[in-house]
Amino acid sequence: MFRVMYDSGKDGYIDLMELKLMMEKLGAPQTHLGLKNMIKEVDEDFDGKLSFREFLLIFHKAAAGELEEDSGLMTLAKLSEIDVSTEGVKGAKNFFEAKVQALSSASKFEAEIKAEQDERKREEEEKKHRRAAFRELKSAFSQ
Repeated sequence: MFRVMYDSGKDGYIDLMELKLMMEKLGAPQTHLGLKNMIKEVDEDFDGKLSFREFLLIFHKAAAGELEEDSGLMTLAKLSEIDVSTEGVKGAKNFFEAKVQALSSASKFEAEIKAEQDERKREEEEKKHRRAAFRELKSAFSQ
């Protein structure tokens, strides 16, 4: 849904204009500054656009009570809630199962990022040790 409905550039991200259109379609238009603030609040990699993971972070923050009531992100989270009386129990079940699956995918993604960061740190440490050993050998030869 994220990519198909709102990612008109089909690049896997929601940029400022796509967010603007999404909020308008949801009936909650925002100012330019409001849209920029919405992105800024969940833009973990500071690229000025929302990845799917960052988009899911909106709902995580809303559930944790970390969004201000009058913020654009809270409006988006509320507009994306499901009304069981309208959708029925089966529709609600499908909605929440999809949300849970998406959130668990996001946590797997977090684990992959953490593992990547740990690997980079380990490689940096190895690099430092190799350089130190090289300097030591170099100093032994230059004496």
